[in-house]
Amino acid sequence: MRARIVKKVGNRKEWSDWAEDVGRICEEQVKHIKSILDDQANEESRKKFEEFSKELKNTLNGELSREEILDMLGQHIVTKPVMDALFAEFPFTERNPIARAMTSTLDALDKEGMKSATKLLEGFYNSVKLRAKNIKTSEDRQTVILELFDKFFKFAFPKMRDKLGIVYTPVPVVDFINQSVADIMKKEFGTTIDAPNVHILDPFTGTGTFLTRLMQSGLIPTDKLNEKFKNDIHAHEIVPLAYYVASMNLESTLHELVPNLEYEPNPVMIWTDTFADHDAKSFFSTSLAENNARLAKANELDIRVIIGNPPYSVGQDSANDNNQNEHYEKLDNRISETYAKRTAATLKNSLYDSYIRAYRWASDRIKDKGVIGFVTNAGWIESNSADGMRKCMAEEFNSIYIFHLKGNARTQGEQRRKEKDNIFGEGSRAPVAIVLLVKNPDDPEKGKIYFHAVDDYLTREEKLTQLAKAESISKIDWQRTYPDKHGDWLNQRDDSYSCFMRVDGKKTLEHAIFKNYSRGVATGRDAWTYNSSRDNLAQNVVNLIEHYNAEVDRCSKERESFIPSSDPHYINWDRPQKRDVLNGKYSQLFSKEKQYASFYRPFNRQRLYFDHYWNNCVYQMPKLFPTASSKNLAICVAGIGAKEFSCLMVDRIPDLQLVFNGQCFPRYIYTSAARPKKEEPDLFNPPEENSKNAASKGFIKEDAITDEALEHFRQAYPENSISKDDLFYYIYGILHSPDYRTKYANNLSKELPRIPRVAAFEQFKAFSEAGGKLADLHVNFEKQPRYSGVNIQMKPGASFHVTRMEWGRIKGKKGNAAKDKTRLIYNSDITIENIPLEAQEYVVNKKSALDWIVEKCCVKVDKDSGIVNDFNKYGEEIGDTTYPYDLFLKVITVSVETVKIVKNLPALEIHPLDREGD
Repeated sequence: MRARIVKKVGNRKEWSDWAEDVGRICEEQVKHIKSILDDQANEESRKKFEEFSKELKNTLNGELSREEILDMLGQHIVTKPVMDALFAEFPFTERNPIARAMTSTLDALDKEGMKSATKLLEGFYNSVKLRAKNIKTSEDRQTVILELFDKFFKFAFPKMRDKLGIVYTPVPVVDFINQSVADIMKKEFGTTIDAPNVHILDPFTGTGTFLTRLMQSGLIPTDKLNEKFKNDIHAHEIVPLAYYVASMNLESTLHELVPNLEYEPNPVMIWTDTFADHDAKSFFSTSLAENNARLAKANELDIRVIIGNPPYSVGQDSANDNNQNEHYEKLDNRISETYAKRTAATLKNSLYDSYIRAYRWASDRIKDKGVIGFVTNAGWIESNSADGMRKCMAEEFNSIYIFHLKGNARTQGEQRRKEKDNIFGEGSRAPVAIVLLVKNPDDPEKGKIYFHAVDDYLTREEKLTQLAKAESISKIDWQRTYPDKHGDWLNQRDDSYSCFMRVDGKKTLEHAIFKNYSRGVATGRDAWTYNSSRDNLAQNVVNLIEHYNAEVDRCSKERESFIPSSDPHYINWDRPQKRDVLNGKYSQLFSKEKQYASFYRPFNRQRLYFDHYWNNCVYQMPKLFPTASSKNLAICVAGIGAKEFSCLMVDRIPDLQLVFNGQCFPRYIYTSAARPKKEEPDLFNPPEENSKNAASKGFIKEDAITDEALEHFRQAYPENSISKDDLFYYIYGILHSPDYRTKYANNLSKELPRIPRVAAFEQFKAFSEAGGKLADLHVNFEKQPRYSGVNIQMKPGASFHVTRMEWGRIKGKKGNAAKDKTRLIYNSDITIENIPLEAQEYVVNKKSALDWIVEKCCVKVDKDSGIVNDFNKYGEEIGDTTYPYDLFLKVITVSVETVKIVKNLPALEIHPLDREGD
């Protein structure tokens, strides 16, 4: 009853409920249109749709699919009445060329059938009208628009939101950028933003907030506003719903500021895909011709100002989503020949993120003169993969201003508290920055970089208040930063690091310590391929394979109409499976030999189905652990880009996220004895698989440490004997050195470790011995004694079964600070007290080892597949029902002893040979 009343009167908090109805009804409308088009009797309807589709592809993007066009039409059906309700005083939907084109196409398909959506959503449209009546000021209107359409995209069209990265910009951010651009125009070019022929473009306009606030700011006098609006202000938008809102937003703002104007459709808005190549266009004399002609004219203009909030999406989370980002050949080639060409990073996919595309596109669009003002993800400012982008930026622009707003939700601990809130609220987990870029051909100096950041620990509201007080870049005390040779602007590396021997020998002529190394395994379907129970793992994989093979059967029957099932209860697709199911290729059946022991997270053993087809990437792991019984050790270190360096030694296959994007350096590598050494062995189908001895299975175990590396370290201590084992454990000791991690923190976040030679053999020996002790603690953690210094509160007949461990709570405190980490509630029968706080000092992969136990030793139900992973099963299958309880107490011992060893490591003193770069 309450929900119906709320919907009737239009409580804004319930708009998300309506959005779900909108999304559902939109889907029904799309199905209805599709059924009309599929009906062989509707030849005229199909012809009209094909004409519209052809024109739409020219207008937006040539790669538009039939489904995407149907979605746009469906959205138009359910949202046109919203426009009419929100802007009742303007005849927008009757006179706007895009709205007319969409309505005309739909009328041609089935005029009567399309009216049903309006009737079904009548209550929602009434709620919009009610809110619209209460709008008193322009700011009120902006608030209602942003709120309404944020709710819409979040609930009604979530795939579109995720694909395009739709996040609406807070007004203080918009005002800061607009005022800053105006100040830069005066300072750099001696002109004002309102001057004739100073063309301003918002290429990702959303609901039009940037341009409406520019019009309301006073930066353009009202007596010049109408002419400026007609000639010099331009906006692009691809989403029909946002295009409509922005159009009416701009029109209503103009009429409020310049009364008594006769209504006419605005010349500002262009419905297009900004990133698409519009150079070769064939325009039609149909309903979109006016829009396309406007686009062609705008493309010929010299744009001087580009402002906005670019889309941020890098791609779909899962192939199940069928929600890939578009490919833009011309623009992506520009990225390839600039940003990607100049980077030293191996992985370059992130350079094709939409917001980075926006920087490349805007940099080219203003040619050799102009200003860009964006608010975007700030990851590119520090990330290793964007070093080439930063190098190009410093060469292309004269001045670069970065106002960092922090808010990185992917950090941990104290750094997370410093980052605090994101200015986009829940709309983004990435750090955010306002970036202003200036090209001035009269300025002889390039690459002047200025940096400023909001204070630490600020809430969203406090950040926006600080931004509003600043008003513009002209009132900020900027800190100038100078790029180094690596293209780093912040957190620059220590160049002495380059004198040390590198651990990795790929793609370099330098000598390296290890012959080969590998990333951890990335399955892409952890719920199916990892489990605490060997039996449950087997059943999950059997179910996965049976479903896939059933899809192959279905595909062979349905052929052209076949669409792979996207139900996450049964499968998580990758490209190979989607390709193979269409090609009629069946998966091999489950094999017991592919069940391996593994490390999923620190001190968290799991069973892994190790299979190159059902694991997304196995990398070089088959050469480190070719069989389930292969013996090896590997030092896993955090991969490039980690905010905090960590490492962990393992004796089983590690997951990629055992440590952040982990790279694993082995003591041994295995090669096939059945083939010549130069020929690549098929490590997933080794000969004589059932033999216990690795060598007899067709593999030869070799040292992974190079002879050059051993000789390199022996040169520093010529009178002493060093073995490869000594060197392996020395490396592990060095990687735990607080001096090493602190001094070279910036290097370790941007490249893989390099290992120095210490000043004296006694120090080498101390690090090696410490590394050996740490290796024993970390690899053999299950063999360590239970920590005896705790107090155990245990009920008679207590169960050791654990559903979820929890830390105790400190009364009167909230959030993470409320956790009492001296006390663990194991289950309702057992409580562990007097846990030493120093155990929390042992941190690996951003959390303490004990926090990993508390998080992972539980009964977990995967939210998508419904698969259960019960950690108790691990102990039951090895005959130890107290395993989770013992594990927690043993990891206390591991943590306390690790902290002791690390604190007693020698100070890091570098050998003269390494100081000289020998």
